[in-house]
Amino acid sequence: MLTRLRAIVQRFTYHRSTRLTSEGLQFLFFTLAVGIAAINTGNNLFYLLLSMMLSIILVSGIVAEHCLRRLEFHRHLPDLLFTNELATATLVVKNRKSRFPSFSLTLSDVCDGQDIDRGLVIRELPPGASKLLSYPLVAARRGRLRLDGVRVITSFPFGLFLKKAYYPVAGEAIVCPEIKPLADEVLQDLLAAGQDHTAHRKGYGSDLYNLRLYQAGDDSRAIHWVTTARTSKLTVRETEAESQRRASIYLSPLAPDNLDTEFEEAVAYTASLVHHLAVRSYHLQLTIGSSRSSFGQGEAHLLDLLRMLALCERRAPHADMSSDTDRFLEPPDTVDSGALIVVRPWRGAEVPSAPVPALLVDTETFLGASHAM
Repeated sequence: MLTRLRAIVQRFTYHRSTRLTSEGLQFLFFTLAVGIAAINTGNNLFYLLLSMMLSIILVSGIVAEHCLRRLEFHRHLPDLLFTNELATATLVVKNRKSRFPSFSLTLSDVCDGQDIDRGLVIRELPPGASKLLSYPLVAARRGRLRLDGVRVITSFPFGLFLKKAYYPVAGEAIVCPEIKPLADEVLQDLLAAGQDHTAHRKGYGSDLYNLRLYQAGDDSRAIHWVTTARTSKLTVRETEAESQRRASIYLSPLAPDNLDTEFEEAVAYTASLVHHLAVRSYHLQLTIGSSRSSFGQGEAHLLDLLRMLALCERRAPHADMSSDTDRFLEPPDTVDSGALIVVRPWRGAEVPSAPVPALLVDTETFLGASHAM
C-alpha cells in the first residue's frame, strides 16, 4: 500500500514544480495575519475570511494543474543550421483535454537542464485544439544542437503561483560552421588552383573530342578543313572542355588545447572555402584527419561536406606524434584530383605529402590576413 501511494505521488509530481510570485507571497502573509487574528479574537468573520483565502490558494493550485495537464507537443527543427545565422523552428501544441481549456501558457525550450525563453505565449487553448508556434533560433556554436524538452509555465488563475511542467520533446539539428566572405586576392588564388585539370567531355577547349557533320548554327571557325576536303562533306570539330574544376581540401584536426579558438576559425574558413568553390561548380573532396569524402559536385554533396565540418573535433597533439601522424595525415587521393589545398590551424601540424603542389592556408589567412602561402 505504501509503495503504491509513493508511486501515485511520484507520478503526480513528476516534472512539476511550483514557485511563489511576489503577489502570492504577500497573499500568504495576509492569510497568516488573518489566521492569527481569527485565533486571538475568535471572531467568526475572521474565520470566514480565512477560509475564503485558503480556498483561493487551493483553487489556484487545482486550476493551474488542469491547465498544464494533457498537453501534447511536436517540434520541428531545420535539418541544417549555420552558426550565428537566423533560422526558424516550429512547435505544435495540442490540448488533449476534452472539456477544460488551458490559459496563460508560457513555453520555454530546455537544453542541458537550462530553460531558454523563446517568447512563446498562449493566452487560451480550447479543449481538443492545437496551435502552431514559430520562433527564431540562432545557434552560437557548431556541432549537434540538442533540445531536451519543453517547459510550460502558468500563473493562472490568480497569479499567486508559477506552476511549471516539463514535457520531454527531443529535438536535434546539425549546426554547420559560419560561412564568411573570403578576401578577393585569396579567392582568386584558390580559384586559379585546379583550373588546368581537363575533363574528358565536350565543351570549349583546345583538345580534339569528336568530328561531326556541320549543322546550321555551328561556328564556322570550328570547321575541320582537312576532313572536309577529304570527304567532300562540311565537317566540324568538337573539343574537350577545360572548365571542370577539381580540388582536394585537407583540414588538420591537430591543435593544442590553447588553440581551440584558432581551430574553430580554421573550420569556419574551410567551410567558407568549400562553399565558395562548390558554387563555382568545383568537384570537391574533403579530408579531415582520417575521415575522407568522395569527389562530388552539387548541393547534396556540399551539404555532406558541411556536415563533416560541423561534427569534426579537435585533437590535441601528443609528445609522440608518430602514430597520430600516420593515421591522420594520410595523403589525399591526388590521382587526377586537381588542386590540393591544406588548411592547418597550428603551424606545428604536419602537411600531408602529395605528388602535386599544395596551397597552404595557415593561421594568418583565416584570422584576418588577406594572403595564402
